[in-house]
Amino acid sequence: MTIGPFYDGQVSDADSVGVESTRRRLKKKQADTVERLTKVAIDVLARTGYDALTVRIVAAEAGVGTATAYTYFSSKEHLIAEAFWRRLAQTPPPDHAQDADRVTRTVATLRQIALLLGDEPEMANAVTTALLGGDPDVEHLRLRIGAEMRRRLVDALGPEADPDLVESLELLYSGALLRAGMGYASYAEIADRMETTARMLFAACAV
Repeated sequence: MTIGPFYDGQVSDADSVGVESTRRRLKKKQADTVERLTKVAIDVLARTGYDALTVRIVAAEAGVGTATAYTYFSSKEHLIAEAFWRRLAQTPPPDHAQDADRVTRTVATLRQIALLLGDEPEMANAVTTALLGGDPDVEHLRLRIGAEMRRRLVDALGPEADPDLVESLELLYSGALLRAGMGYASYAEIADRMETTARMLFAACAV
C-alpha cells in the first residue's frame, strides 16, 4: 500500500468524505448518489463475490444509470476502494482511556484497522485486490487511505512521534493486512500478531 506524506497535524481527510469523490467536489444530490452506490456495492459483493461484481450491476440495484455511475467510478476496483475509504474515514478512532499510554493507544489503533473488515471475507478480499490495481483513481485512494492511517498512528503515538517508528508500524500493518487479504490468516489472527509485533517494536525502541 502506498503511503502519503508524513502527517502534518492538519484536519483529517475524513472530514470531506461525504462531499468529495476522487474526481471532483460533489453537490448534495451527487454525494447521495455516490454514497448509495458504495453501500449497494458492498451488498452486491457479499452476494456475488468480487469476480461477478460490475459497476453496471451495482448501478442497476442502486437505481442509478450506468452512464451516471461511470461518471463517478472508472472501474469496479475504484468503486470498492472508495467503499473501503469511506468506511475507514467514517470509523471514529478507538476511545482511549484518559490514562492510556502510547503503546496501548497504538495497539488499539492497529487492532481496529485490522478488524475493520474482519467479519466480511468477500469485502476484505475485494479490497486487497482493488487496492493493488493500477487504476489512477485507485492510486489516489491508496494515498488517501495511507495518509489517514498514518494520521491515526501519529495521533496514537502522541507529540513528537518518531518518524522511523511510524514508518515501521506502517510497514507492519500494510504487510499484515495484505497477508490477511490473501487468506494466509484470519483478520483476528492478524490483529493478534500485529499487537505482538508492535509491542516488540516499542521494546526495541526503548533499549
